[in-house]
Amino acid sequence: MSKVVIVHAGLRVPSSTKLLADQFAAALPGEQAEVVALRDHAHAIVDAMLTGVVAERLGDAIAAVTGADALVVVTPTFSASFSGLFKSFFDILEPGALRGMPVLLAATGGTVRHSLMIDYALRPLFSYLGAQTVRTGVFAATEDFGGPGAKALRQRIGDSLKELRACLSGSVRQRPVDQFEQVTPFEQLLRRTGSADAGQ
Repeated sequence: MSKVVIVHAGLRVPSSTKLLADQFAAALPGEQAEVVALRDHAHAIVDAMLTGVVAERLGDAIAAVTGADALVVVTPTFSASFSGLFKSFFDILEPGALRGMPVLLAATGGTVRHSLMIDYALRPLFSYLGAQTVRTGVFAATEDFGGPGAKALRQRIGDSLKELRACLSGSVRQRPVDQFEQVTPFEQLLRRTGSADAGQ
């Protein structure tokens, strides 16, 4: 059974970001779903950035995220991008920890005008981390949590999860080789150039 971890950066209680994360969890009956609320680890995340020391509970959350078969990530939209808490959590992960990980991108915001942040902010971040991002992202504005928008939101959640399941079906998580991981130091390149010039 695939393990899907839902990471959300909702700050308030209640929060629309947590509500969206809960809807994803409710729509995953066939998978082993676990929710990681970054709000519960906010101080520990800052401490880890400042000191390099990871508290035990935060370490457990990191282990759950990096050991998952797939992720659903949900962030509120602040200043047309992801929140600082959300970014800080992914900044403290070891390089390459999410390489090859299927990731479904989701976000919330006060208005649908922010919906493009999934493609111009979230997708580049997880592409840089080497994750395999699902094509369909889910953005939920305030009006999507009630009235006619709620049904459309459930449909978008279902469609995106079908794509995530397709990434998981019958496959083992692949960690692609990063061709830029082993970089020759610039000083070494300069020495080679100098020695080549000297021999001419």
